[in-house]
This record gives sequence, structure tokens and C-alpha cells, in this order.
Amino acid sequence: MLRLDGLRKSFGSTCAVADLSLELCRGEVFGLLGPNGAGKTTTVNMVVGLLAPDAGRIAIDGGGSPAEASVRARIGVAPQALAIYEDLTGEENVAFFARLQGLSGRELTQRTAWSLDFVGLTDRRGDRAKTYSGGMKRRLNLAIAVVHDPPLLLLDEPTVGVDPQSRNAIFENIQRLQNDGRTIIYTTHYMEEAQRLCNRVGIMDHGRLLAMDTVEALIRDHGGMSVVTAENDAGLCRVETDDPVAELGRLQAAGGLRIFRLDRPDLEAVFLNLTGRSLRD
Repeated sequence: MLRLDGLRKSFGSTCAVADLSLELCRGEVFGLLGPNGAGKTTTVNMVVGLLAPDAGRIAIDGGGSPAEASVRARIGVAPQALAIYEDLTGEENVAFFARLQGLSGRELTQRTAWSLDFVGLTDRRGDRAKTYSGGMKRRLNLAIAVVHDPPLLLLDEPTVGVDPQSRNAIFENIQRLQNDGRTIIYTTHYMEEAQRLCNRVGIMDHGRLLAMDTVEALIRDHGGMSVVTAENDAGLCRVETDDPVAELGRLQAAGGLRIFRLDRPDLEAVFLNLTGRSLRD
């Protein structure tokens, strides 16, 4: 569905994306993770045609480039910065963007109604967007992204600042879109979201793709060891181990294992091990 070959982009002396290559299959949810300044947004902007790469090639749905308007029409985008008009109603927002995608007549009416129902905003379709909660605005942003029924979706931090109910509703929306065969690029700073939703995850830093695989494989290869924290007759101890069950057996045999806690590596550990633990501004 999407192929990037040797993609590069620089701004002056700063290399934002360096030799990025990847392929996404139809129906895949792909998580693109990285700290601030890693190159995620630049990559997304090149995929949607907002930026032209300095080198490399982008092929969408069989070979088209996002430089072509007909190819861009096959992409839906829900940006992190909300792309809605506060003084328009929810229905007017969705219909406006649908018209920009060439929808009209009965198709416009049907797709607008479907999109609002899809994100659970039918009952509030006649209210101005400025009266919506943060979660409702995020869901409206998603409705706008899917109104023209694109096969490729780019969702940039789609759950920033939303309540747990809206967050869960967005997760369910994404899973429904995947079940319908949509291909989704999902950028987030929330590791548990990527771990829950994504078939594969790519971790970027300094413009380069550091690792890409399933979550399970990334944890196995880059997550580090499990940590056992326990208290027995010898006192409190903390042990890193590849075999926590055997380690607990050893501690029990040493005498009087009273309490223990097992922390297994997760995607956050992978992220920190690959990109470092220093603060990013």
C-alpha cells in the first residue's frame, strides 16, 4: 500500500530524514515512534505530499506519487493540530472537507452522515465545533479524515488530550478501519497505544529508522532483561535476569521468599534503550 525507498530530507544543514525505506501492506496498522525531532512529522509530510523529498521515492497503492492530486485523494489525514473550523457545526465541517475531495450530491450526504455516525457525533452534528469537548474535536478530526473513504490513513497523535472514553472510542474506530482493509500509519508518544494497536512498529531517531518489527520481536531483541525485586531472609534485592522463574526459585531456596515483583521489558523499554534516556525539548 505504501513504499518508501531511500527517502531523504534536509533543512539547511539539518538532516531530518536520512535514507528511510519501508513497505506497508494493505490492512496494516504501522506505528511510527520517536522522540521530538526524530523525523516523524517530516516523514508524514512527505507521504501526504506537503513536502517534496530531496532524494528517494514514495509509491502509494501500486506506484502513484503523492505529488499527483489523484494519489493524494487516496490519503486521509488526521493531524495532531486539529484541522477543524470552530464556528462551523460538526456536519458543516465534515461536508466542507468532503467537497474538497470532490464529493457531491447523494454521495456527499451519505458519506457525511456515515462519518459522523462512525465517530459517534450524529447527535451533536448540528452544534458548532467550538462547543465540543477535546475528545469530540479529536473524533471530528477523524471523521474528516475518513469521509472520502481513503485506503491509506495517517493519524498523527490522534488521542492527545482526550478523555478515556473518547480514547477508547478512537481505538475501536481504528480497529474497525483496519478490519475494513484500511492501511494506517499511527504516530504516538504513548507506548501502550502502539503496543495495543499496531501490527508492526518502527522507531526513528535523528532521521533514521533504528528498528522495525512486531512489538513482540522488538521487545525480544531490544527490551533488555526482566527485573525481579524480592525480599527474603537476606533482605531486599533487585536482580536483572533472562529467566525470572529460575531466579525466583533460587531466591526461594535461599530462604524465606516473602514478597516479589516481576517487571518484564515492554515497548517503552525498547524505545528508551534505542533512543536514550536524556530529555528532548
